[in-house]
Amino acid sequence: MLFRRVQDRSAMRCRRTVWVVAAVLSLVAVGCSEDPAERSAGRPDGASGNPADSVATTTTTFEAEAFTGPTDDFYVVPNPLPEVAPGDLIRTQEVAADASGRTLRIMYRSDDAAGRPRGVTGTVTVPAGEPPAGGWPIVTVAPGTVGLASRCALSRNGGPVLDVGVPAIRVMTDYIGMGPVGETMPYLSRTSEGNSVLDAARAARSLAGDDASATVAIFGHSQGGHGAQSAHELAEDRAPELDVVGTVSVAPAAMFDRTYGGIDDFVSRIVTTMSLYGAATERGDIVPTDYVNPEVAEASAVLGTDCLDTVITTLVPFAVRPDYWKADPFVTEPAVSLMRENDVGNVATDAPLLLIGGTADERVVEQRVFDLRDRLCSVEQVTQFVMLDGADHSAEVPRAMPQISAWIADRFAGRPAKNECP
Repeated sequence: MLFRRVQDRSAMRCRRTVWVVAAVLSLVAVGCSEDPAERSAGRPDGASGNPADSVATTTTTFEAEAFTGPTDDFYVVPNPLPEVAPGDLIRTQEVAADASGRTLRIMYRSDDAAGRPRGVTGTVTVPAGEPPAGGWPIVTVAPGTVGLASRCALSRNGGPVLDVGVPAIRVMTDYIGMGPVGETMPYLSRTSEGNSVLDAARAARSLAGDDASATVAIFGHSQGGHGAQSAHELAEDRAPELDVVGTVSVAPAAMFDRTYGGIDDFVSRIVTTMSLYGAATERGDIVPTDYVNPEVAEASAVLGTDCLDTVITTLVPFAVRPDYWKADPFVTEPAVSLMRENDVGNVATDAPLLLIGGTADERVVEQRVFDLRDRLCSVEQVTQFVMLDGADHSAEVPRAMPQISAWIADRFAGRPAKNECP
């Protein structure tokens, strides 16, 4: 793999490159709550106090707590974790209600890639009015990158879940490790993300009771595209009671075994670093300092304390240097195996997929999306493909929303999906 030696260029060119890479990476963020009142920050070396230490996996009768305390206290995971099943609610907190519906914070049980039960937070928006016959369908949303630290969880903002333009219950996970005090997200972990997204749908269904159906669509953008496709691929085994009718993946993080030159090389360095530090919370064989040089290792402490904007400004000056890696994770085990195991697109399911990219996206470059499309077609995954001319990373979802809404509505109506694979 070739990396540009920007260090040999003039200082002005280097400063310009740093600024451009920072600007590109900043498009990943879809919102971040910098909560100064948080009791403790997540650590890049794993979830503090191992949440599985005193957790049994058997299920007993348990009534979720209707939480009324301070918001910060909501994110303190009970210890021991209640003995509940994946997707069962642990606690809820009313956030807002108006004529369109109500929004709640939730904490529910899921499992990480190490098989440990975890308390996971998120947000549910339930529409007002009478549900359709059979109950509201569910859209489970996988969010884009906001950081790894617990303080960055989008549910801390208290806003409603993204509206995809289809009457449905909407639920968005914060992902495992994001939200609960003292934990760190295992970034781009296929199992952890997929479980979080599917179990969020289960939690939303439990919350709504008879007003919810088992019909589920999955949506995600950027990191969320990876999370959405992970859930898509794991659904049959993880949550067979859910009727997953389709998945929308916009500019997903994928094709982890390659970079595409130019700015993509620098973006990939930071994204891969985040995935290594996140993986260290689940796998003892991943030691991030085996891969990054000592200066990067020192700077990477930011991953456990701050959200994406600060992560970008801290790591970009190192990412444009040719000595970023001590050992290249693209060719060095066990990082090579980690990236292969966490990649998506190698599994076909009966549910169709809508894959979307943008020709002006420098965060997830169009060729990465084209290559993912080819991989999906090679495993005979029913796929409809849209490449938005001139759309960058921030414009893809707004530009594609009419198509996304129509596609999900068709899936909920039981209409067959178009397959554009040869």
